[in-house]
Amino acid sequence: MNRRLLQFLQAENLTQTQFADTLSVARGSVSHILSGRNKPGYDFLESLLLHYPNLNLEWLLTGKGKMYHDAREESAPDSTQLDLFPMAMAEEPRQVSRILVFYDDNTYQEFNPKQ
Repeated sequence: MNRRLLQFLQAENLTQTQFADTLSVARGSVSHILSGRNKPGYDFLESLLLHYPNLNLEWLLTGKGKMYHDAREESAPDSTQLDLFPMAMAEEPRQVSRILVFYDDNTYQEFNPKQ
């Protein structure tokens, strides 16, 4: 697990000190976990998941799966409840002035409904 935790720190571009400070744990605790001297306790893992909710705990503990949860699966709204153009709570409704569509070849197209 210590190697995977080190991979996570590298992926997040964090030093051991920054990581320890973020989790509010002793800096030595992180050092001992990364060296393999100690195993992380419940409080450490709980703080880790609270501060990095996209981290896949199964990957961290067992190496199975990917480092991060697939954000699209967890945050994708139910398509039956998707409202692309919610009305503002203003007295007058807003009007669409332009729409930009970005393509995967780094081009875009602009649509102006009033033209």
